Amino acid sequence: MRNLITLLVVALTFSCQNSAQNNKKQQAVINAEPVEVPIKNGKAKAYFASGCFWCVEAVYESIKGVDEVINGYAGGYTKNPTYEASNTGRTGHAEAVEVIYDPKVVSFEILVDAYFASQNPTQVNGQGPDRGSQYRSIIFYQNEAQKKIILEKKDALAKKLDAKIAAEVYPFQKFWVAEDYHQNYERLHPNNSYIRNVSIPRLKRFQAKFPKELLKESH
Repeated sequence: MRNLITLLVVALTFSCQNSAQNNKKQQAVINAEPVEVPIKNGKAKAYFASGCFWCVEAVYESIKGVDEVINGYAGGYTKNPTYEASNTGRTGHAEAVEVIYDPKVVSFEILVDAYFASQNPTQVNGQGPDRGSQYRSIIFYQNEAQKKIILEKKDALAKKLDAKIAAEVYPFQKFWVAEDYHQNYERLHPNNSYIRNVSIPRLKRFQAKFPKELLKESH
């Protein structure tokens, strides 16, 4: 019995140490200076995490001015994250999207509006059936102007709903592109059960509440 207690104490000690190390690494990400991605060929990039990236990809691709959406991982402290590693919840990363858009057609502000309109803003660590830190909501800012927009909209929504908004606000650091088979998933796999039962209903709920003049006729 004494040996068992000793083993439990040792295990708990190492567990606490690992947790402290992970928290320290994650805090460094949160406290870092944002990295600004330059506009290239007239196109800007924005980064969001909001549950399964298959769902978020479909939402943003339905908005006018968005050229392309790429699925990947962001917000964590490990290098070269994979889908399998991200799913453990131990990388610090969340499934995220890179939104490539024309700022002359759609503003960052509208993209943030779409972000909040396309999710349950009070759900912590997930969206719908997808649960875990890898599915948490994060909005990434690249400069103080973007940060101001995000915080003002988050605060306004909190007051409107009289509830705490789950989305975290992070300085953008790096976006890791996900595996090829995750890209354009809703388009390529329309009969997948998750797409039919989760992604498409979420997209339709978003389209029903978002201003029609901001949406493409098809995506």
